Amino acid sequence: MASFSIKFLAPSLPNPTRFSKSSIVKLNATPPQTVAAAGPPEVAAERLEPRVEEKDGYWILKEQFRQGINPQEKVKIEKEPMKLFMENGIEELAKIPIEEIDQSKLTKDDIDVRLKWLGLFHRRKNQYGRFMMRLKLPNGVTTSAQTRYLASVIRKYGEEGCADITTRQNWQIRGVVLPDVPEILKGLEEVGLTSLQSGMDNVRNPVGNPLAGIDPEEIVDTRPYTNLLSQFITGNSRGNPAVSNLPRKWNPCVVGSHDLYEHPHINDLAYMPAIKDGRFGFNLLVGGFFSAKRCDEAIPLDAWVPADDVVPVCKAILEAFRDLGFRGNRQKCRMMWLIDELGVEGFRAEVVKRMPQQELERASPEDLVQKQWERRDYLGVHPQKQEGYSFIGLHIPVGRVQADDMDDLARLADEYGSGELRLTVEQNIIIPNIENSKIDALLKEPILSKFSPDPPILMKGLVACTGNQFCGQAIIETKARSLKITEEVQRQVSLTRPVRMHWTGCPNTCAQVQVADIGFMGCLTRDKDKKTVEGADVFLGGRIGSDSHLGEVYKKAVPCDELVPLIVDLLIKNFGAVPREREETED
Repeated sequence: MASFSIKFLAPSLPNPTRFSKSSIVKLNATPPQTVAAAGPPEVAAERLEPRVEEKDGYWILKEQFRQGINPQEKVKIEKEPMKLFMENGIEELAKIPIEEIDQSKLTKDDIDVRLKWLGLFHRRKNQYGRFMMRLKLPNGVTTSAQTRYLASVIRKYGEEGCADITTRQNWQIRGVVLPDVPEILKGLEEVGLTSLQSGMDNVRNPVGNPLAGIDPEEIVDTRPYTNLLSQFITGNSRGNPAVSNLPRKWNPCVVGSHDLYEHPHINDLAYMPAIKDGRFGFNLLVGGFFSAKRCDEAIPLDAWVPADDVVPVCKAILEAFRDLGFRGNRQKCRMMWLIDELGVEGFRAEVVKRMPQQELERASPEDLVQKQWERRDYLGVHPQKQEGYSFIGLHIPVGRVQADDMDDLARLADEYGSGELRLTVEQNIIIPNIENSKIDALLKEPILSKFSPDPPILMKGLVACTGNQFCGQAIIETKARSLKITEEVQRQVSLTRPVRMHWTGCPNTCAQVQVADIGFMGCLTRDKDKKTVEGADVFLGGRIGSDSHLGEVYKKAVPCDELVPLIVDLLIKNFGAVPREREETED
């Protein structure tokens, strides 16, 4: 299979690059278009015109659409969140003691809601006065210098500070206190990072192939596209209010390999590589999402765009969602609900209206992703397309790292590679561009006993959200528990193939339990003594790859203390596991 690239790609051994195309911010100037009535009769009147309008550089909800809106929309109307960044509001806010901030609803909403537009999430319930900071890290590519800087930030917070790799190839750092934020933001800028527009009703981190540019089997290098998308979304890290007032969050990805490491079926917009009339471009999938009340796979938009139109079509889709999306019940504000109301063709027509040429080609049948492709394991040592070089995939147990870990990983990237690290949606790390002559020495590094290139088979596919250690919405503890339970299950059964097990602390399903072979969604239940305990709804049968589909609930409200025998039984009956006792007898 031939691979494709675009002309401004980096050389054969790329260092992480922030592609600078400042002209893309001009795309934000397009005003909304009048919308023709579409969809069911009961929503047709609401679709006659956009719900939002531009005012003083920001986008706000029009007066006539403010009846019945949700509390988060009211917070945005009371005070524009982006002003905290774009008009230096954070500088003044950071000088106020947090107890004093809590005395006013306006400033309390600043720290609990509006600061999420700067990637800052107040851990009011479990870490009062401390914040999680989420970054923007397109394609999961980061540098050793960036990693060391983040380590220096969390180190000062002692036991309160740590970092997590997310299921969107991203870093989240924990323990941050408000007075430090202005200095942290400056430090991020100095190392080429930003946390801007990474939370609440914004576009989330653009996901791409973690092996982009180094994979011998890749279809296209996704890094230029994810970088350009991120720069458009954040206005080159200066702020982009045109896409910061969406009805809800919005997830994009660009697919670059047959393995579908990017999980396109669970993104609001997925670019699927396809050829049309000899031109390279992308077919579009839209609407994939998870929420507490509904989960849906992405569906075809029946649209193909040439490679040069990746940003314009993203802008057009975002504008259609921004202008027309529902802003009432938060459980019905994701983009798929709008697609349902307008119909696929109606939604497509609204996107076309917002394209520069008001044209959008129909989907190409020449999809470049091979349907019958066995997904490859990136953990361990693998040859790159660059002769004489390899990459190594390291397993990071449930994505949690400490400051010293980050420094050590940065050192490995410098000493053995090109100073680059790649994060994956399974919460792992890849170090690329290692000369083959250095592999033996790398494999002897002490830290690889902790972050193994060859972890136990059940650990390979283990994913866990933050859990109630930090997150106020999580019902159960996930990270430590998932490790402990998996270790116990491994003592009881033997397997010959990985089984992906995902743990999420609440129905918001940040750990995406619906795509796991076996998923665990936190809940409260009662044990045999009728005592309230932490438990989980168990999901079964999720698939990723070309035959992807969502899993379904297998058993509800299982006490966590009763999960080990249930998992053992599922592994034996559904995944070919063998009890250890029987294995020893047969030997």
